Amino acid sequence: MFLERNPRFVSRLTRDTLAMILAGGRGGRLANLTDWRTKPAVPFGGKFRLIDFPLSNCINSGIRRIQVLTQYKAHSLIQHIQRGWGFLRGEFGEFVELVPAQQRLDRPLWYAGTADAVYQSLDIVKAHDPKYVLVLAGDHVYKMDYGPMIARHVESGGDMTVGCVETPLDRARAFGVMSVDANGQVLEFTEKPDAAEPVPGQPDTALVSMGIYVFNREFLENVLREDAENANSTRDFGKDVIPTAIHQARVVAHPFRDPQTDQQPYWRDVGTVDAFYEANQELIGADPELDIYDENWPIWTYQAQLPPAKFTTSQVAGDQRPGMAVDSMVSGGDIINGSVVRHSLLFSQVLVDSNSVVEDSVILPAVRVGRNCRIRNAVIDEGCRIPDGTVIGHNLQQDRRHYHVSLREIVLVTAEMLGQEVNHVR
Repeated sequence: MFLERNPRFVSRLTRDTLAMILAGGRGGRLANLTDWRTKPAVPFGGKFRLIDFPLSNCINSGIRRIQVLTQYKAHSLIQHIQRGWGFLRGEFGEFVELVPAQQRLDRPLWYAGTADAVYQSLDIVKAHDPKYVLVLAGDHVYKMDYGPMIARHVESGGDMTVGCVETPLDRARAFGVMSVDANGQVLEFTEKPDAAEPVPGQPDTALVSMGIYVFNREFLENVLREDAENANSTRDFGKDVIPTAIHQARVVAHPFRDPQTDQQPYWRDVGTVDAFYEANQELIGADPELDIYDENWPIWTYQAQLPPAKFTTSQVAGDQRPGMAVDSMVSGGDIINGSVVRHSLLFSQVLVDSNSVVEDSVILPAVRVGRNCRIRNAVIDEGCRIPDGTVIGHNLQQDRRHYHVSLREIVLVTAEMLGQEVNHVR
């Protein structure tokens, strides 16, 4: 294979690439998890945030010129990147650059859409003088080497390349659905259609966009200027830019495949409470599809200096109760005191106090679970203080009066729902 015989060809391309990560969206389908943080800042996997996955993919792919475009409630995201992603050397032309919404003199507005976010930053892109621009979503969970995609873009002679995955037809309506010819050229693209078109020969599967795009820089500038002048545009890549581009230029699809097995690797859009819960729960298994222990493709992040997790025995009515976690993931600073945690994922600095049981749940950082609590099928947001004797997930009718219950009956609890004041810099 050409790419395998010429790794230097790929490395030259990645050095000529500027990555732009779109991290300004609220992600309203995550309900109250994004009340006080932008979606890419949402914690994931016990110690990471969603933004860490595209950032790590860039670094591991050899792309070290990265812009993060921010807008909605971005303080915790900015803080996370400043603390954890400042290790690149500016004197070598490496950077993770935070780019807030510009509100320029001729356009005194916030970003109107994904395409408008990049358009408002075109002068900054031009100043860095890349040959190729890689546009990424800041809120998807996956591990991907972007080098082969950029190489395919160059070899195909395309003006734009779209990363894509095969998705069950019943889920495809939440994404941009495309059809391609035998050479991979995109013939049609529809954003979130009512009825998704299946892949030929696979009636239950559709080809959908991952929200990953490679552009020739000059083409990107031209197509975004045209979009900005179109009064009918919604300023969105999926709804406007791609459908227009496929009729004016060469747009190529790049299937997300493992080069060794030719299988489609792990990729998740954790855009709903249920998807967020399920993706975290998947990590607990003995052999999860997403390997966060892979030393060859590490996921980098900022993490506070915390003591190890601790399991202690408590005295309850003269009875000694050991703290234990079974089929679970726990993090630094956690204390399991005379309580039981089963098939759950605990982020850092979580306390589960005596005689409590936490099952099939995701507990975000700095949560305190009081004594004699029963929690199952729940997502507990950062900083919550669960009072002694609280029962969550056992009576959904009662839970709906106080908390958010998802379509799949996962109970989301935030500090505001508990009537508690918290530090909103999350």
